[in-house]
Amino acid sequence: MNNLVELDIIDLALCLGLIGIAIALSLWQKLSLESKFIFGAGRSLLQLLVVGYALDIVFALDNWLAVLAIILVMISIAAVVARNRIDKKIKTLLPIVWLSIFASTALTLSYIILIIVQPITWYQPQYLIPLAGMLLGNAMNSASLSGDRLSSAIKQNSLEIETHLSLGATPKQAIFNYQKEAIRTGLIPTLNNMMVVGLVSLPGMFTGQILAGATPLNAASYQILILFAIALTNFVVAFLITEGVYRHFFNQDFQLVI
Repeated sequence: MNNLVELDIIDLALCLGLIGIAIALSLWQKLSLESKFIFGAGRSLLQLLVVGYALDIVFALDNWLAVLAIILVMISIAAVVARNRIDKKIKTLLPIVWLSIFASTALTLSYIILIIVQPITWYQPQYLIPLAGMLLGNAMNSASLSGDRLSSAIKQNSLEIETHLSLGATPKQAIFNYQKEAIRTGLIPTLNNMMVVGLVSLPGMFTGQILAGATPLNAASYQILILFAIALTNFVVAFLITEGVYRHFFNQDFQLVI
């Protein structure tokens, strides 16, 4: 039996009390975080309510064009945010970030929808949109971490890279170790989370399924699906981003340009 307790407008208003307590504690300790709490709470409230109403419409339409339009908007926002966290001196990077996030998410989503979940229709918004959102949020972070790490490493080790180039190495060979470390950096949050999931933390998918009335075993199964999907997505996007970033530091003559 599903014992889901739905939250009404009064419950949402009472949720503001949680932020109110945080603001009061900030005032008490003179941390000057009140404006950030207010701005963050207001923005979160507005964004989530707008998304909630928008998804209600998309779910009612049950149209593949509407579903894909929502996902493309999500990809574009994720790409802009990730690009802004990487060295802004690198020009024309946004298309690479967009394509990297799109390709990695599309690969994983296709595998999940067509092989594992197999909903009645491949574009069923109940599955496609939430899964895409979880993958995109993690891909965005992985892309920004790995891209920024590689950019910084190349700038800080330019003399070593030029030495490799002068000895006949290709640009790819010259930055290989830095690319490897950048990819590892982009995967650190994912791998750390996989090590402690269920022991230190109960992830959002797991708790959300239980709150919605699913059995703990079914909730755990979906969480396993998400964890493995995020791992693949983050690895692919980190690789693609670093491939795109390092090429911006070399000209057609394989010379380092910073």
